[in-house]
Amino acid sequence: MARPMGPVRLKKTSPATLAVGAALCIFILYFLIGSSSPDFSASRKATAAAHHLSPPTSPFRRSTGGGKPKPPPVARYNLNNVTITPDPLENRENILLLTPMARFYPEYWDNLLRLSYPHELITLGFILPKTKEGNTATTELQKRITKTQKYGPEKDRFKSIIILREDFEPPLSSQDESERHKMHNQKIRRAAMAKSRNSLLFSTLGPSTSWVFWLDADVVETPPSIIQDLARHDKPVVAPNCFQRYWNAEKKEMDERPYDFNNWQDSPNAQELAKQMGPDDILLEGYAEMATFRSLMAYMHRDDGHRHEEVPLDGVGGAALLVKADVHRDGAMFPAFPFYHLIETEGFAKMAKRLGWQPVGLPNYKVYHYNE
Repeated sequence: MARPMGPVRLKKTSPATLAVGAALCIFILYFLIGSSSPDFSASRKATAAAHHLSPPTSPFRRSTGGGKPKPPPVARYNLNNVTITPDPLENRENILLLTPMARFYPEYWDNLLRLSYPHELITLGFILPKTKEGNTATTELQKRITKTQKYGPEKDRFKSIIILREDFEPPLSSQDESERHKMHNQKIRRAAMAKSRNSLLFSTLGPSTSWVFWLDADVVETPPSIIQDLARHDKPVVAPNCFQRYWNAEKKEMDERPYDFNNWQDSPNAQELAKQMGPDDILLEGYAEMATFRSLMAYMHRDDGHRHEEVPLDGVGGAALLVKADVHRDGAMFPAFPFYHLIETEGFAKMAKRLGWQPVGLPNYKVYHYNE
């Protein structure tokens, strides 16, 4: 037989528990109500309006309360006030340093840190593929960025850094030097490179940018003063000569050899080849199967030549390239399609010339490519 239950006694809730519960309820209500209204704080407006890349992009949102919030600020930029001079250091001109990156080389980053141009005037922009190698490179890049920007000395920290990821599939599964330089891979490979360069350029070129410095991720050695050195020529497009250091087995010592063959002066033979091509065919440089007989800046170097000697160019490479921002603002980009039978950086040189900007090269001013 079941026994009747006695009276149930409830445990008295302590005042501390009630206080914690009340605070939690207030926090939840604040979060739900506050998150639905836009943040138009004065500090946020000031930061957005002063951003060197673009105007603020916060939309005007309807208020959930009774009042009408103020719209985001309108930013005004006068491009006539942006100087592009042979002495960017004296005039404190902003540099946009852009690098398409498939692999991360520590030597590349170490070289960046050695640049003598004030880092607070340099914005870095990167674009990486969505591949396994690209993921690894992104991780390593972010580690170096954190180390420099958060923990490094003030002089090493850059003005800002932007990282983009490609939104298309890479045409080649491998980035090995032997694979990416095969002739039959060039059109699809360089078309993809052109798309990356354009995405990076159009996403980062800001209204205060004076110069755009293109530097490949596998260029691991440049003079620290390269930005000032190239800018002093006051040319719209300036290309140094790209070499590669290697172990010479015959001499039993370190040696160097020309690397970038896309800096060239056109030839009648190349022009004749172009006339015989279909509309979707491209001319390539550095391949025996397509003898263009162009004059290559790689072979114009002289040990006794003046470091700042200039030569006019009809095609340029992208290993290292200083461009006045106005050239890109005028519309000169990197064609991912045959443009006068040229593509990517060589097509860019042709486009710049068509817009009235003459590229020049410095055969005796050298930078160095990584040797795989």
